[in-house]
Amino acid sequence: MAKKRTIRTIPQERTPVAEQDPGERIRNFDEVSHGYGKEEALVEADRCLMCPEQPCVAGCPVGVNIPAFIQKVTEKDLRGAYDVITTTNLLPAVCGRVCPQETQCEGVCTVGDTLEPVAIGRLERFVGDMAIAAGWANVPYIEPSGFRIGIVGAGPAGMACAADMAKAGCEVTVYEAFHQSGGVLRYGIPDFRLPNEVIDAEMGNLEKLGVHFECNTLVGRLFTIEQMIDELGFHAVFIGTGAGYPNMLGVPGDSLNGVLSANELLTRCNLMHAREFPNYDTPMPPARHVAVVGAGNTAMDAMRVCLRLGAEEVSCIYRRSRAEAPARAEEVHHAEQEGIRFKWLTNPVAVLDDGEGGVSGIRCVRMELGEPDDSGRRRPVPVAGSEHDIEVDLVVVAIGTNANPIIGQTSKLALNKWGYIETDEDLVTSMPGIFAGGDIVTGAATVIEAMGAGRKAARNMRRYLGIRDADAPYRASGADTLFGIDLRERNFVRIQTST
Repeated sequence: MAKKRTIRTIPQERTPVAEQDPGERIRNFDEVSHGYGKEEALVEADRCLMCPEQPCVAGCPVGVNIPAFIQKVTEKDLRGAYDVITTTNLLPAVCGRVCPQETQCEGVCTVGDTLEPVAIGRLERFVGDMAIAAGWANVPYIEPSGFRIGIVGAGPAGMACAADMAKAGCEVTVYEAFHQSGGVLRYGIPDFRLPNEVIDAEMGNLEKLGVHFECNTLVGRLFTIEQMIDELGFHAVFIGTGAGYPNMLGVPGDSLNGVLSANELLTRCNLMHAREFPNYDTPMPPARHVAVVGAGNTAMDAMRVCLRLGAEEVSCIYRRSRAEAPARAEEVHHAEQEGIRFKWLTNPVAVLDDGEGGVSGIRCVRMELGEPDDSGRRRPVPVAGSEHDIEVDLVVVAIGTNANPIIGQTSKLALNKWGYIETDEDLVTSMPGIFAGGDIVTGAATVIEAMGAGRKAARNMRRYLGIRDADAPYRASGADTLFGIDLRERNFVRIQTST
């Protein structure tokens, strides 16, 4: 019997992970973190206390059984660890890289009360990478249910919903507006954080479940949500289109050539191969001095991409201090290592014209922090007489996104005042059989939160269709039954007749 672990008997230090040298990595798009090897993963797994409360499981939006998969790692049963994770999450190599574990599972880790928390994300990535290298996939026996499901958007929410509905025996078709699936994973996150090969491998596991992808298909233009039910024959539809419609500055000069959104920059670079010029002729504005407005993860990605595209100087302009920056601490640290210049407590008030319709600079004011606002962060207040100009030839705006209006404009779905789709607590929209989740409902959130919404929608979609769900069984409570089984479960058995 294994000896019980205590905070004193486990390895006291969090196992470090090897990374590319900052001076080298700014000249390539190769992944910054090398991830754990087997020996490093075994050492880090030994830091888990296997505590009975399991706060990490509750902290995971998709409910991965974290102690169980880590226990499998300690036993060197890596296939078993993969099986545990993929019970609830088909994208471990993706989530291990991009999820903000520090505010989710690791943020509530019991070890973290005394020492640094267990590196759950790094261990998940390790298992996911081992699965890709070995070609593992979990494809259960699937009994066809006869139902057809349409998914709008091949991002994290849509993929999670598609996987669960495919496992329930449904014929699932995913419609994606871009020419490749993956959503924000593909267009919004650079290869140095999430290589395309990883996305391809984990998307391939969905196809093994029978999920069919239709790319270059813009729902709302080629056909409407109503037509998916009335004419295309889907029994239920999930909308997971995300919130990729960018906010702009709204200051004088923000329509000049040389002002673009971070979404546009990243999409051109990541999805349309602008970084591989001249092999691809996707246009990308040349820039020597770049200002990126914002300090979230998207802003960090945009700044680090600009460095790799050849910019001599890249500055981050953010109206609050470093402590309030919404980006992951790791992303800010990597940006600092790579030489990004941070101009904290600075706010743009105008983009300056070079006289030919381009950008010559950005005018800013200094800020100071006042009382907290509705977000709980201290409100930035302009400092009188602090205007100053910064010489730049490209301004990239990364101050958040809104819902793309196409779905709302072309359907009768109820929207809230911000243009996001309104749903009830079960992610049911105002139209029968139509569900929605992820950023198109909540506004911008994390990859794993979107996946959690997709799985929640799938549970309620199965209930709507009457498909038995072992995780959420029906309760008779006065309902019609046959042999004690709720008729809404639509159970059946196979019979064979002689001819």
